[in-house]
Amino acid sequence: MKPLYEQDFLLWLEKTAYLLNHKQFEELDIKNLVEEIESMGRSEKQELESRLTTIIEHLLKLIYWTEELEYNSRGWRGTVIEQRRQLKRLLKKSPSLQSYLNEMFLECYQDAREDTLQKYELPQEMFPTVPAFTVEDILNSEYLPPKS
Repeated sequence: MKPLYEQDFLLWLEKTAYLLNHKQFEELDIKNLVEEIESMGRSEKQELESRLTTIIEHLLKLIYWTEELEYNSRGWRGTVIEQRRQLKRLLKKSPSLQSYLNEMFLECYQDAREDTLQKYELPQEMFPTVPAFTVEDILNSEYLPPKS
């Protein structure tokens, strides 16, 4: 028979919370509990990477894709503003992610650059390989490229 963790995840969570609250540590499914806690940390990092990459993609388009700016700038700016808000909330909830944000900035920049070039079949030279903005700019509510 499958363990409760594999049979009914919600029930496993409820039982685990009950056991923790009642200090019945010897009955805990430690292996799966540790796995879930580690998974939560990975999820936070993945969310940070996703939001950061999305912000960078839209900043690249706002700064460099002048042919499409007139028609798309409002949506691109809106995405930057919303993703920035969500990124700040994530960092407020988990301040230790700030160091991860700094660590992942250049990798996310390269991912955003390549993804945007490929998605829209743009020439490689359209976006620089080195960012024209910083992590501080990403987090700065006042930082948005000027409207055309």
